Amino acid sequence: MTPPQIYISRMLPTSAFELLRAVCNVRTWEDEMPPPRALFLREISDCDGVLLMLTEKLDAEALAAAPNLRVISNMAVGVDNVDIAAATARHIPVGHTPGVLTETSADLAFALLMAAARRLPEGERYVHTGQWKTWFPTQLLGQDIHGATLGIIGFGRIGQAVARRGKGFNMRLLYSGGRDDDAAQALGAEKRPLDDLLRESDFVSLHVPLKHETYHLISARELGLMKPNAILINTARGGIVDPEALYHALKDGKIAAAALDVTEPEPILPDDLLLTLDNCLIVPHIGSASVHTRTRMAVMAAENLLAGLRGDRLPYCVNPEVYDTGST
Repeated sequence: MTPPQIYISRMLPTSAFELLRAVCNVRTWEDEMPPPRALFLREISDCDGVLLMLTEKLDAEALAAAPNLRVISNMAVGVDNVDIAAATARHIPVGHTPGVLTETSADLAFALLMAAARRLPEGERYVHTGQWKTWFPTQLLGQDIHGATLGIIGFGRIGQAVARRGKGFNMRLLYSGGRDDDAAQALGAEKRPLDDLLRESDFVSLHVPLKHETYHLISARELGLMKPNAILINTARGGIVDPEALYHALKDGKIAAAALDVTEPEPILPDDLLLTLDNCLIVPHIGSASVHTRTRMAVMAAENLLAGLRGDRLPYCVNPEVYDTGST
């Protein structure tokens, strides 16, 4: 029997790659940058399965270019880069990698919160540019974290993990979205409508998926509701925040600072005005970037792909309704 043909859109950790190479004919894009669109479409044209990064768009056009495709595996929790409806219409299961990156992503969200609150990037630049001449009482004053109010928008796995970290700092916890009342009660988190959460919070951390209804969820109106000393943290998706509105809010002092792991567009352009602001900390989408977590994500993605190629149910499937038809 001919081994299934698969395409991997970036190099994987060795353990995940070897799982796939043992049973599949594998083609891999080996550059750090995403494969060019035209090449990507050619590469998947004869594939039975594809393992994607969030940088590759598997939309209706790409699906049409891959008539043999039987399974899609996304090495990410979010799947906004995949046309789920179109894949489901073709009875193609779509896998993702939830759960494994929860704690690592929450670590990064809280690290950004602390770095922005205590102005660590500014402090480092202050030292490296020779500005540190002495100590004085108003030098690089930041915001207290302990005892402050943390508002979490999206109270799923990662939002709850961030709340646990906030509880360790004796923070008052507010949340909007999510349905886990038991988790909220255990953490002492109080549910608020979005507008009230924005008004009351010293820190606002975003943990919602990017959908039509969450696109630019935080824009000029929402930023205008926040306290002038508030700090916005986004480790979810860049499109949840209107970048132009954020720039003006930061520049005009409507909020104190922002810390972003994700941007719109992504990567952020070198001439983006947000990069001119000292009170905007931006890192390159590293929420899950620990050795253990990225390796586990890759293995999960490989296991999803192999299950689909065998005709088995994916361990982590975004569109389980494909199995209701009795056909994958």
